[in-house]
Amino acid sequence: MKLRNALALGMGGAALALLMVEPSLAQTPTVEAAPAAAAAPVPNKGDTAWMLVSSALVLMMTVPGLALFYGGLVRTKNMLSVLTQVFAITCLVVLLWVFYGYSLAFTNGGALNDYVGGFSKAFLKGVDANSVVATFSNGVVIPEYVYICFQMTFAIITPALIVGAFAERMKFSALVVFMILWVTLIYFPMAHMVWYWGGPDAVGNAAKALAAATDDASKATAQAALDAVNADAGLLFKWGALDFAGGTVVHINAGIAGFVGCLMLGKRIGYGRDLLAPHSLTMTTIGASLLWVGWFGFNAGSNLEANGTAALTMLNTFVATAAAAVSWLFVEWLLKGKPSLLGMLSGAIAGLVAITPASGFSGPMGAIVLGLVAGAVCFIMCSTVKNAIGYDDSLDVFGVHCIGGIIGALATGILVSPALGGVGIPDYASKPGELAVGAYDMATAVLAQAKAVGFTILWSGIGSAILYKLVDLTIGLRVTQDEEREGLDIADHGERAYNY
Repeated sequence: MKLRNALALGMGGAALALLMVEPSLAQTPTVEAAPAAAAAPVPNKGDTAWMLVSSALVLMMTVPGLALFYGGLVRTKNMLSVLTQVFAITCLVVLLWVFYGYSLAFTNGGALNDYVGGFSKAFLKGVDANSVVATFSNGVVIPEYVYICFQMTFAIITPALIVGAFAERMKFSALVVFMILWVTLIYFPMAHMVWYWGGPDAVGNAAKALAAATDDASKATAQAALDAVNADAGLLFKWGALDFAGGTVVHINAGIAGFVGCLMLGKRIGYGRDLLAPHSLTMTTIGASLLWVGWFGFNAGSNLEANGTAALTMLNTFVATAAAAVSWLFVEWLLKGKPSLLGMLSGAIAGLVAITPASGFSGPMGAIVLGLVAGAVCFIMCSTVKNAIGYDDSLDVFGVHCIGGIIGALATGILVSPALGGVGIPDYASKPGELAVGAYDMATAVLAQAKAVGFTILWSGIGSAILYKLVDLTIGLRVTQDEEREGLDIADHGERAYNY
């Protein structure tokens, strides 16, 4: 693999930054007497404040955003069950993240480092208020506690997205066990494989040492150090996969898991025969609106700094979402005769999903084109294709999140091109200490994206199927027919969302 691909393709990837406090990365070998060490970088209060706000915005996407969006789409008798499932997942993942999830995602995993981290920071061992992590600029850091909170919110929303695929028919006890297993064995490793790397300073320091080497022996030592930094990254990152804010890690990962789940649980009673209409599109509109607002933290916050790239990401999140909503609206209007509110809301979510991996790499005009494509394609998937195949993906998790994520991930390799208004692929090694844009080859970039998409589908699809089967064989996945007819609000929780 070319050096530039291994180094820079993650610039801006949702939190690709790895902690610079890792001993193997912080101590770069030198080849001659080193000058006095420069002062350690100190977090900027503006960056810190932006990341605190972004973390809260992403939490808002799940509770109440996703909970209300999903809740409004199910029948009245299942509204409370959806709210309970999403809120319970949120609380469970918060605890799992600080116990061991953060460590598995963002530390060196030794022999398994390509796939998962280790337990060196389990229970946040060694982390305090003075700990910092790298961003995507040389010499710029943010507090580690802020980074932990921000990445935690991504770990929260990803399993919560899966709920929509099998809404109205999965046992609450089975959901709890499955989600604990899923985030541990599927999500945490996936986050590591895509977003774990050494950071710009580790790369820059190693490159500087190589440039300063004056003889063969010192050059060999410096090259070995650079190779070691380059190798200390997750598998998909080393492949050159670009994922600014979670196209593979969040949306394809959750979307394919949901699709497998809806197939394994089977269709809802009355699917294709009875009316299973949403009980409150008002609630769904509120939820979708909260998701859009919160997504600015999701995407623009993934830059880890309050700068021009964060502004670009925010603009792309505006225009791609609007384009996809308009695209879905007019395609549905053309094909079905009437424009629907639910269609426009679904299109907006499809646009948000599609722009997520490309949000910091694409130019605004490229983001608009991506939104237009995503809105139209996801509409076809959620109507024509879904009806033709006959699977019961209750709230279209597969058609919106998985398909939208695939479109966005593949398009990222194209839209990053400077010739198309993209920012280009950054290269931290050619000019250590400053951001340089490396050479771009569209075929190479798109191939890397395609490999990442294929790997994610297999990793989450096969892994999720095994976990569903394991839970089914032990405690069972699905409620009884009587409980399903009664509604999960009463059957699982003994209370109702509404009492008239």
